[in-house]
Amino acid sequence: MVSQPIVPVERLKKRHYIGPAFVAAVAYLDPGNFAMNMTAGAQYGFLLLWVIVAANLMAVMIQTLSAKLGLVSNTSLAEVIRDELSPVMRILYWAQAELVAMATDLAEFVGAALGFNLLFGIDLKIAALLTAVASFVILGFERKGLRHFEAVIGALVLVIALAFAIQVIEVKPVLRDVAGGLIPGFSGTSSIVLAAGMLGATVMPHAIYLHSDLTKRRMGTIADKKGLLRIQKMDIWAAMLIAGAVNGAMLVIAATVFFGTSQQAETLESIFHGLGTSLGGAAPYLFGGALLISGLASSSVGTMSGDAIMRGFLKMEIPIFLRRSVTMLPAILLLLSGFDPTRALIWSQVALSFGIPFALIPLIRATSSERIMGKYKNQPLTKGISWTIVSIVIVFNVYLLGDLLF
Repeated sequence: MVSQPIVPVERLKKRHYIGPAFVAAVAYLDPGNFAMNMTAGAQYGFLLLWVIVAANLMAVMIQTLSAKLGLVSNTSLAEVIRDELSPVMRILYWAQAELVAMATDLAEFVGAALGFNLLFGIDLKIAALLTAVASFVILGFERKGLRHFEAVIGALVLVIALAFAIQVIEVKPVLRDVAGGLIPGFSGTSSIVLAAGMLGATVMPHAIYLHSDLTKRRMGTIADKKGLLRIQKMDIWAAMLIAGAVNGAMLVIAATVFFGTSQQAETLESIFHGLGTSLGGAAPYLFGGALLISGLASSSVGTMSGDAIMRGFLKMEIPIFLRRSVTMLPAILLLLSGFDPTRALIWSQVALSFGIPFALIPLIRATSSERIMGKYKNQPLTKGISWTIVSIVIVFNVYLLGDLLF
């Protein structure tokens, strides 16, 4: 890795330091989000739109803390946790983080394969192999440097956003109904469970680990931390606003097309076919294309996250293509076995729920530590908001976990 020069940020071009947040933002646009947000719109109309807004604001705070940790301390979250653990606990902590990243990657890989299947009518087994090849192609850009990889991922995020923007224009939602969905509220326990699933699909532990690693690798040696923090906040707000808008668009489209009708919208496949029946034209293909791109991009980012986790906890690094081969194997075997893709997405969210507290709590502790962060440590208001977010996320995920398991 080539170290960055220690120069004031005013002498740097801001665009050179925009990108890490767009890589992290892919985790907020993965196939799990597609499933949860579209289901919420189909079942409850615009009722839970406010959950997406709230989850997006939480994501801004979480990713800001992660970026700040890597930039200021020149260490990743995994490295910070490693330094506080015994050798045995270090391995156990790494194992749970790695398993959560792999479970998330499984859902993302399955989502991409499903995108191939829906768009081109390709058998899921062949689609799995095509997804594997496409994933290697995207990861190949990382070998040219982080900026190249970030640029590719950022472009894919914009393509997803464009696809949903076109669909929103086509469905012509009623603005009064959309505005009504911004008022917090529930409709029975089932809506609370679904809201928990939406939040669980949004907050991704592997994105927290990765963001700190990216800012450390790209900017940890730059002298002007204050200037870089300003740039990173711009990066994060831009990326999260786009991610939030796309997630909102998913719910708005499903609410407009499916809510109050007899059409089934319980799986990604039924949503694809339902869009074709109701809207026709390019609508289902825009949805399928966005799903495919989302799965490929988020799966590649998940592989990078696993690499950052291993490097941070164990001081080990394996070739990125070898890691991609290992992490995609469970998904390929699952698809070859004929296992239901939607069930795979649901159970990946269960596994994800276990890992959220293990990433969020150490992140807040680390960024609140004067020893680690110096003058950039969290102020009382930031700490209060952060711990409130952690409490909400944990309570909702325990609720979701209990509902799915019992």
